[in-house]
Amino acid sequence: MSPQLSSCLETGEPAMVSSAKAAAIPRDSRGRIPVRCRQRNPFIPVFLTGTALLAMLSLWYLGIDWGKMLSRVPDIGIVFWNLAHLDFSNMDLIFSSLVETISIAVLSLLYSLLLGIVFGMLAARNVFRLPVLSVLTQSFFTFLRAVPTPVWVLLMLVCLGMGPEAGVAGLCVHTTAFFTKSFAQSFESIPDETVESLEVTGASRLSIFCNAILPAAFSQIVAWAGMRLETNFSECAILGMVGAGGIGYVISNSLQGYDYGTAGVAILLVFAVAYTIERIFVRIKRQFNT
Repeated sequence: MSPQLSSCLETGEPAMVSSAKAAAIPRDSRGRIPVRCRQRNPFIPVFLTGTALLAMLSLWYLGIDWGKMLSRVPDIGIVFWNLAHLDFSNMDLIFSSLVETISIAVLSLLYSLLLGIVFGMLAARNVFRLPVLSVLTQSFFTFLRAVPTPVWVLLMLVCLGMGPEAGVAGLCVHTTAFFTKSFAQSFESIPDETVESLEVTGASRLSIFCNAILPAAFSQIVAWAGMRLETNFSECAILGMVGAGGIGYVISNSLQGYDYGTAGVAILLVFAVAYTIERIFVRIKRQFNT
């Protein structure tokens, strides 16, 4: 509190300092305070113009027949109406495929978690403090992330054959690359003072990582794992359509055979499981925050 204001409070006199400052503020003819807007960023119109040009070029190159597409819009409603007529006669097949999909998602997540922690430790700059090792690890996994998951699964189908093994292996490649980057960022968010204070005591790099960095980043690891489990489950539903097994294979075959009732039940169960996974990890994250 300023001396002028404290003296005014003691003597009961009005605080003239604030009123004087308010009177010094320039106003317009209506008594309003003019507000000057900052100069607009010249990059914004350039970015918007470039985006519009790219969209126009894409439409021109693809040659989309908008008339044909609009004429087929009513068919979308018909398809969804057919999907709403649920057929529970194949529940044994649907349930076994759903369990297979969940198993693929969980196994790929667990294997990738372990590998992601190991490679994230190598990619983080504050663990071993070897810039060359960090750059090489990040560059390698950047390449792995650049290749979409379906491509990895197709490659594993060629190597391992049709079945859930290819789905687990293909998902592990991309999920491990994702975890390596995410975990490295989580490890690097630990304050350097914490690491340096342990280095002074003579603790080894591995001991510092296991006893300080990893426990401090554990809540972030859980958050990343929950998000990736939901993503892996959704991707499993798609990868089953290319021969990796699971609920996606049932959905694909049902749609191709115009068995919309069975496909509708399978799609509904996919939504239900995905929503359940999301709510479970929301609860877990709340427990960590309390």
